[in-house]
Amino acid sequence: MTIRLPGADGALRTYEPRAEPLAVTPGTPFTSRTVFSAAHVVADPFADVSPDSPAAVDWDATLAFRRHLWSHGLGVAEAMDTAQRGMGLDWAGAAELIRRSAAEAKSVGGRIACGVGTDQIVSGSLAEVRAAYEEQLAVVEESGAQAILMASRALAAAASGPEDYLEVYGHLLRQAAEPVVLHWLGPMFDPALEGYWGSGDLDAATDTFLDVIAAHPDKVDGIKVSLLDAQREIDIRRRLPQGVRCYTGDDFNYPELIAGDEQGFSHALLGIFDPLGPLAAQAVRVLDTGDVRGFRDLLDPTVGLSRHLFQTPTRFYKTGVVFLAWLAGHQSHFTMVGGLQSARSLPHFATAYELADGLGLFPDPKLAEERMKTMLSVYGVNQ
Repeated sequence: MTIRLPGADGALRTYEPRAEPLAVTPGTPFTSRTVFSAAHVVADPFADVSPDSPAAVDWDATLAFRRHLWSHGLGVAEAMDTAQRGMGLDWAGAAELIRRSAAEAKSVGGRIACGVGTDQIVSGSLAEVRAAYEEQLAVVEESGAQAILMASRALAAAASGPEDYLEVYGHLLRQAAEPVVLHWLGPMFDPALEGYWGSGDLDAATDTFLDVIAAHPDKVDGIKVSLLDAQREIDIRRRLPQGVRCYTGDDFNYPELIAGDEQGFSHALLGIFDPLGPLAAQAVRVLDTGDVRGFRDLLDPTVGLSRHLFQTPTRFYKTGVVFLAWLAGHQSHFTMVGGLQSARSLPHFATAYELADGLGLFPDPKLAEERMKTMLSVYGVNQ
């Protein structure tokens, strides 16, 4: 069986889908790395909403996808930008997502950490930014989940220099009940975060970031670095205080960063581990045995798909993530909150399908092929 797929030049090419998926099964908990998948939300396709309305979420399908990730041993990083926070999912929706997912995690014994931001305000003074962070931190701590202090658009706009970041983050860390994860999200993911930590110079910004951690090492479980710069992450990792982890958020260079070197390694908190969940889990279990080559043999071939999904404009990577979840049968439709199913082109989807199918990511390749053909027909491609 074959399928005709459109290329970037508009011409159709013939592709022969894979007959069998990659064989993966749930296994034992990880021992060498802590691994989170930043999980997407599933929209309710029958809700009568517009792209700028509050998000309508299919809670059953959303929680089912989290159980899928937990079943393979992955932790869930909840209410992150993968879930379209700031791009369709507002704070009210994120708060409900946090509460529901945290309760589900307790019921199945899954690990969960949740994003804390300031997206209930568009802008404000430093005091208002602190208050917004505090409100969200309280929701996460009350749910029983670990907190991830995310980068704030409002703080980026309000801060006049590094000292404002030191003050705001110091205030939050002092009052956090448990150690948190600090998240440095680069402007390639959100242009509003340009100059975060008080400088457009990454070396100066890195120094401020590390100063925050050095002042409160007992309140920082780890950091998540999402700058798509492997060497900078390694340099930061080597400068962390003892006991503070580095969770890579680099969706371009994750195999080498997780594998590490003679001076250390990164744990993982990745959006690409949403579609790669079972395969990524299998690779980490191989790494747990000390087989770095086997780990790389499994994970290196996935980088092409990840770089494709995260291509510029990178913030729209979640469109490809949800598209692959639909093809894989994790949801019954390809609809997204905020109407973001339209954020990528048909050739982009076609390449994503081909790359994911080649990796064996679809549990039912025939279903994925049928759904891809259905989508192609909507765009006017006849098979």
